[in-house]
Amino acid sequence: MLDRALLLALLFCAGTALAADPTTYGTKAQQLITKGDFPQALEELKAATSRFPYDLELKRQLAFTYSELAKRDLQAGRYAQAAENFKQAHELIPDSKELVLMRGIALYLNKDYAAAREELIQAGEGSESLVYQGKISYDTGDLPGALELWRRAKELDPANKVLTGLIEKAERELPVESRMDKGYSSMFDLAFDAELPPGLSAEVLDALESAYNTVGADLGVFPTTRIPVLLYTRKDYSSVTAGPDWSGGLYDGKIRLPVGGITRLTPQLRAIIFHEFTHVVVAELTRGNVPTWFNEGLAEIEGRKEHVPRFPEVRGNHLIPMATLSKGFTGMAGAEAGLAYQQSYLMTRFMVDRYGWYAVQQVLKYLGQGNNMDAAVAKALSDYSLDLNGVVREWRESLPGAVSGDASQ
Repeated sequence: MLDRALLLALLFCAGTALAADPTTYGTKAQQLITKGDFPQALEELKAATSRFPYDLELKRQLAFTYSELAKRDLQAGRYAQAAENFKQAHELIPDSKELVLMRGIALYLNKDYAAAREELIQAGEGSESLVYQGKISYDTGDLPGALELWRRAKELDPANKVLTGLIEKAERELPVESRMDKGYSSMFDLAFDAELPPGLSAEVLDALESAYNTVGADLGVFPTTRIPVLLYTRKDYSSVTAGPDWSGGLYDGKIRLPVGGITRLTPQLRAIIFHEFTHVVVAELTRGNVPTWFNEGLAEIEGRKEHVPRFPEVRGNHLIPMATLSKGFTGMAGAEAGLAYQQSYLMTRFMVDRYGWYAVQQVLKYLGQGNNMDAAVAKALSDYSLDLNGVVREWRESLPGAVSGDASQ
């Protein structure tokens, strides 16, 4: 009886020893990684490294897994989680400058500029680190600092065309912005031409604060990062943005407004402010993953609360194709652009009126998670058993001169 008990104990110990072997843990984790099951691989490797804290191969595998999860988070727009996973990976491989750089980029994308700058400086003087340090300076209103960093990066990477574009854009803006005055409110940093009428800048700041509250309530988010706003003369606006003649404003990370000739805040300018601020919120929610028609449609809804412009009538037998509306409008002539904005407004207004703001917020949420518009609408309107084609079809049927057919046409 004693011999049998001893044999069972030996077998149990052998099994335990085998299960506790670091190679066994590593092999199982590698199988999970190969399958793409990084979360489960992470749990296996965390358990393994707690048992074998000095096993370098297990640490390497764990760091790799954290890094892969961080890259997935980046692609899905989960920037704060990506930064945390890169941090965990770096703690396991403290000599890796690449992991420091990637954490800095994740923090920048999350608009945590102070922490991002610190990480990027620690990453060293590489071209990519300097580019993102320059982006932080640019986004926070330090154009000379951004140019200096980008020019240093250009010396290291002279063939980088994206970097060339950044430098050229900043060089266009610097002569104009260097002579601007400054103004501030709770959430906005305003730069404006010194020749603008006294008092206009304060009225613009008040309108921006109103837009912040109104648009934030509709779309369900209130940005926490300060937002730069620039007021130009019409001539300076054209030279800086190179936008079409019909453009009344622009958001490219900064709200840019041409206000030359205006002596007070008009309903039209107030509407443009609401319109452009909507783009700020949509960009934050979707990480830029949004079709133009939906982005502009939401902006028109908010802007038209302040002023209703004159636009051409949209009829069901004369529509711009959805594929065209999903791209930018800046290459369109004035009349076509007017029709594009009106059609975008009517389609989006239909969605708000028919399904409610909550459904629209859900569409934006799913876009922010990396879904395309078709999938985002299908998920948001699952209770209605509708996809994007179904929504567009219902909208088209509500128009004057409606015809049946493929909603994508």
